[in-house]
Amino acid sequence: MLDLKQLFDGFRNPETVRHLADAIRLEAVKLPESLNIMEVCGGHTHTIMKFGLKALLPENIQFIHGPGCPVCVMPKERIDHAITLAEQPDVILVTLGDMIRVPGSKGSLAECRAKGGDVRPLYDPLDALRIAEENPTKTVVFFAIGFETSTPMTAVLLQQAEAKGIDNLLFHINHVLVPPAVDAVMDDPQVRVNAFIGPSHVSVIQGADIYQPLVEKYQTPVVVSGFEPVDVMEAVLRIVRQKAAGETSVDIQYSRAVSPEGNVGAQQLVQSCFETRDEFRWRGLGPIKNSALKLKPQFAHRDAELRFDSVLTHEEINDHKACQCGDILRGLAKPADCRVFGRGCTPQRPLGSCMVSSEGACNAYYRYQGVLNEK
Repeated sequence: MLDLKQLFDGFRNPETVRHLADAIRLEAVKLPESLNIMEVCGGHTHTIMKFGLKALLPENIQFIHGPGCPVCVMPKERIDHAITLAEQPDVILVTLGDMIRVPGSKGSLAECRAKGGDVRPLYDPLDALRIAEENPTKTVVFFAIGFETSTPMTAVLLQQAEAKGIDNLLFHINHVLVPPAVDAVMDDPQVRVNAFIGPSHVSVIQGADIYQPLVEKYQTPVVVSGFEPVDVMEAVLRIVRQKAAGETSVDIQYSRAVSPEGNVGAQQLVQSCFETRDEFRWRGLGPIKNSALKLKPQFAHRDAELRFDSVLTHEEINDHKACQCGDILRGLAKPADCRVFGRGCTPQRPLGSCMVSSEGACNAYYRYQGVLNEK
């Protein structure tokens, strides 16, 4: 069995990072064009910023920050759904902690709670079962978020609620899928991305092969990487070597936990509970076909969107005009390009989703470089 320490032990070694940086510089002279690598996940963005990795790369290699995290891409109308649900009589709204401070058009769940709404952050989704059992006269709504990584846990929660007959637990599903978002980024005519660092936690569940269609369609390397500094630098080196050799393929850097096929059991569990939505609107990216999940028809009795349809908005709500989170999420701008970054928008008073989320690009720049970072 894999020891947890094996996942990170030694992967922050400065000497190893410097050795990889030297190897990247040597290989980078062979590149036929500038290399613009998008790290899809905000976890990678924070590693890059926290450990100063971009300063170790030659000028012809740049990081471009991608969709980041499920909190960053949640449109305001979905956040408004959560707030509206929490405002309903005898409703307890439960969700993962990052969602509490994300601003919608009606404020945030934190502000809703301050006004009397029963909003409870979870660290373990299965705690929703206990809350529902302890409050049999209330309706508990789990506002489910996450990429493919967290979807199996929601499926487990759903199955246990069914098995135990806990009828007062409903679900508002906001699970989104990484490959369609990457496809949407690459379809943008302004895109400058020509390589990807893929999030390893997604591929632990779905496998690395989910990126093969993207590699074939766009002839763009994808290296599935861990989140430690050595992981990221090795992933960059592998990308550079592919590009220098004129190759494009899916490569697994995080081989200590990722396989091509992924966790088949977890995939089957998800497939038994969810189906793909025809379309889902992503904050900053707009509507993307087949990019999110919803409950299967046999679980309609647990669908909060159906139960509370009469009070939930169906209007699309755009971000504040001064906020450039949309461009940042598409890799068309960096946090320092936004005129409200670090001024009207800070982690304490976030204006946009890229600042409020602990994995957002703006949050990472503010935390590790401050307001006066390079553009």
